[in-house]
Amino acid sequence: MCLNFRKCQSVLITGASRGLGLQMVKVLSNSSERPTTIIATARNPITAQELQKIAKSYKGVHVVQLDVVNESSIESAFQEVSSILGGNGLNCLINNAAVSTETDLKTVTPDKMMKCFETNSVAPLFVTKAFLPLLQAASAQGTDMGIHRAVVVNISSELGSIEANWGDGAAFKSYSYRISKSALNMTTRCLAADLEPQGILCMALHPGWVRTDMGGPDADLSPEESISSLLSVIADLNKSYHGGFFDYSGNKLPW
Repeated sequence: MCLNFRKCQSVLITGASRGLGLQMVKVLSNSSERPTTIIATARNPITAQELQKIAKSYKGVHVVQLDVVNESSIESAFQEVSSILGGNGLNCLINNAAVSTETDLKTVTPDKMMKCFETNSVAPLFVTKAFLPLLQAASAQGTDMGIHRAVVVNISSELGSIEANWGDGAAFKSYSYRISKSALNMTTRCLAADLEPQGILCMALHPGWVRTDMGGPDADLSPEESISSLLSVIADLNKSYHGGFFDYSGNKLPW
């Protein structure tokens, strides 16, 4: 598959040891128009055997330890990534790491709510905040908006749409997951408002319902189908996507 990522020098993907994150690393690494540097983060790199295999097989793929809910881990990852990138900065940050729990009104608990909120909503904000100097460095080297400059992509979900959570759209019961993704969408919009003057594009992207450990075996899409389309959207990002909520085909979603 050919993706137009040649104009993007560097990509960092959180939660890359499995599922959608791992598939992103696979597709980008194997693309003929790939980024020069692909940084794949994992909470436990030693056990991420498939990811380590990719890093050994493809030049410019780096595996970095990052626990997105641990402040010291975020700081250590920032220092390591800064060393890898030098003064070029970071062109594309994909906040992909997430957790999911199916919690209906009977089974939802404060602990389950807080776990989803911490990982899915709070962590992307503070990872972005920590890596902001690298995004700013990359953004300073270009004009307009897109992956040639600096973008933040928050992997969200259509389940976070308040408008869509009605009728048939309310069939999936998960207070913790749905609310955390709604909060992530607001995080995205806040970042977009604050970072627009610096030319850093921020958007929320729904990968579809995908057959992964999180999505389950009955989901509509294979990881290959989802990520191929999702990365095509990211490759073509421009100012019209800034501050928006879109799906893997580039269709705008309701908040």
